[in-house]
Amino acid sequence: MSAGPAAAPERRSASDATGGALLGACAAWALITAGVHGGSPEGMLLAVLAVAAGYAGGRICGALLPVAAPCAGALAGLGFAVSAPRLALTPSSPLGHAGATAALLTLSAGAACCAAWAAHTPSARLALRLLAAGVAVTAAVLGSPVGCAGATVVLLCSLAAARVRNRTLGIAGLAAAAVLITGVFLAVADDALPDGLTAPLEGTLGQHRVLLWQDALGLAERDPVMGVGPGRFGEVSPVVAEGLVADGKPHSAPLQQASEQGLVGAALLAAVFCWLLYALWRSPGPTQVVLSAGAALTALTAVAAVGNALSVTTVTAGAGLLAGIATARPLHDEPRDGSLPRPR
Repeated sequence: MSAGPAAAPERRSASDATGGALLGACAAWALITAGVHGGSPEGMLLAVLAVAAGYAGGRICGALLPVAAPCAGALAGLGFAVSAPRLALTPSSPLGHAGATAALLTLSAGAACCAAWAAHTPSARLALRLLAAGVAVTAAVLGSPVGCAGATVVLLCSLAAARVRNRTLGIAGLAAAAVLITGVFLAVADDALPDGLTAPLEGTLGQHRVLLWQDALGLAERDPVMGVGPGRFGEVSPVVAEGLVADGKPHSAPLQQASEQGLVGAALLAAVFCWLLYALWRSPGPTQVVLSAGAALTALTAVAAVGNALSVTTVTAGAGLLAGIATARPLHDEPRDGSLPRPR
């Protein structure tokens, strides 16, 4: 049974409060670990601020302009990606730039798909889906196969969402996909996969990257609670000391959190992603918009698991913006002719 419309604002307020508490805990834990082991918590603090600001801005813009806001976000993300260095996500590429480019393209495709489902007319929906397809083509032209794959997967998931009436199953599927993808890459780092799977994956990911991941696992095992301190991976990693990479990061968000801020930091990162999915699940918007945004955020977790995308402020702000737009309640929320029903 439904708890009634009066209960919905209370549940959304509880969701927002939970998100604020989690983001605050991420910032506080970064300061605590920096106080114990030293390091630079500014990167985590900036990421938390970017997500919070993007989410708040998305809620406001999504309420005022449910079609124009995600469309503008898609174009802005595409513009940032085009203006970034044209680097492919290959074993020899600097993953900070390439991963950020792939992440921005993926988020841009997700925003275009959200705008398409929120549009009033079939012609506008078609134009916005063509924009999402154009993002995938642009990624291929820029030499970002991961960005192209991410944008394509998001577009296909958005189209498939037309047949989904129960968003709970869709959100559960996205959560399972994120867990599976992250688990596979962690298994590669721990050399826990069968040889027949490990060798092809290592060949695709690059040996240097796998060595960085193994260093990160070793550091996490050294101090599983608090890690070595935020931003200190480059100071203590043997692979970084050998000069094989220049930026001093393990190029995997979960492993960076585990090595620098311990399992507590990694758990907080996972909790923030779970909160975003929960906020989408509780969103008053159409299920198709919710699942399109969820697909983009899930694809972002895959990019972040093998790269350095979450260290780029534009990416974290974009993720928060997309989630905020998808969870906003439009100010003019009347049923429209030709629009899909809003599933519960």
